[in-house]
Amino acid sequence: MSSFADRKDQAADPLSPATIFLMATACAFAVATLYYNQPLLPEMGASFGRSGSDAGFLATATQLGYAGGLVLFVPLGDRIDRKRLILTLLAFNMVSLLAVTFAPTFSALIAASVAVGLTAVTAQIIIPAISGLAAPDVRGRVVGSLLSGLSAGLLFARTLSGVVGGHAGWRTMFLVAVGIDAVLMVIVVLRLPRTPPSTTLSYRSLLSSLGGLILREPVLRVACLTGFLMFAAFSALWGSLAALLAEEPYHFGPDMAGAFGFVGIAGLLASPWIGRAVDRLGNRLVLRFGALTVLAAFLLAIEAGAHIGFLIAAMILLDIGNRAGLVANQSRIYALAGEARSRLNTVFMTSYFLGGATGAGVAAHLTQRFGWHGLAATGIVFALCASMAALAAKRSRCL
Repeated sequence: MSSFADRKDQAADPLSPATIFLMATACAFAVATLYYNQPLLPEMGASFGRSGSDAGFLATATQLGYAGGLVLFVPLGDRIDRKRLILTLLAFNMVSLLAVTFAPTFSALIAASVAVGLTAVTAQIIIPAISGLAAPDVRGRVVGSLLSGLSAGLLFARTLSGVVGGHAGWRTMFLVAVGIDAVLMVIVVLRLPRTPPSTTLSYRSLLSSLGGLILREPVLRVACLTGFLMFAAFSALWGSLAALLAEEPYHFGPDMAGAFGFVGIAGLLASPWIGRAVDRLGNRLVLRFGALTVLAAFLLAIEAGAHIGFLIAAMILLDIGNRAGLVANQSRIYALAGEARSRLNTVFMTSYFLGGATGAGVAAHLTQRFGWHGLAATGIVFALCASMAALAAKRSRCL
């Protein structure tokens, strides 16, 4: 016998404005889990007597865990009921957040951070499910709306964790995160549309098919490369920001570091516009715009240690540029093979978050040694490589 929630799913328009809004909210709460630690890294490290570089590895560990979750769990979205999959992952994510809260040692904290990332992939199950219900001529707009939720999640996570961590301690923030996961569960149960499985492949066959998708789809390869590089640049700044702001000339605590999350409003406001631009102008142009915007951001970041205005401007451009690249890439890969959307998303987002882990790790070492200039150099190198990859894709007509 169908449950009330199931009957509501069947009766509701799967892409009504209310559903898209609630799914964007679900994406926001899901992705926020990855970023609660970023404004709190200095305090988390200090509580175990660790340096800023060591604390920065917590962000890298979370991103690496997320990449692992993308490979291990997101392909199952093509094979089994997505609601059941998401609710199971959320339950394990809540346990992982509790493990962070009560971690007795720094090693245990790293392990728990990996587990948080591993089980925080629910947004990447929701996005291909919803985009698959959209008509091709509005898919960019729908993806843009869902990615507005991701932008809101980044803003929400960094701002909330900065305030809570600054006043009640970093462990309290992760207890709050458990409650937020509970709210996310309610949204998923009530409003995630039913989407039938698109394949009967076994779990082993699902995983082995990922390599075939990479070999068969040149568009996917370009998206993976540019996504890796652009998110590496993005994570280089955000993974190092709290540690840099704690030093001269700013001496900001976690609450002020978290307040910088408000620059995410730029990406939040720009995402629907970017989605419409993809529908009208095409993926190639929007991707190149995004890569060049990220490059411009880090050119401004050269002076971020001298004047806070340069830092804010750089962060706004970085958020818009990264978001443009993400919408352009995801809109394109979802059009490749409808029966493999979850697996396409797995390949792309795994590369994307491996880039994030790489950027955060490289920047943690260079900023400790060279400060803001080390951060700027890291971002400029990644952004230049992304721009060249996008240009090469245009010339070879791979995108």
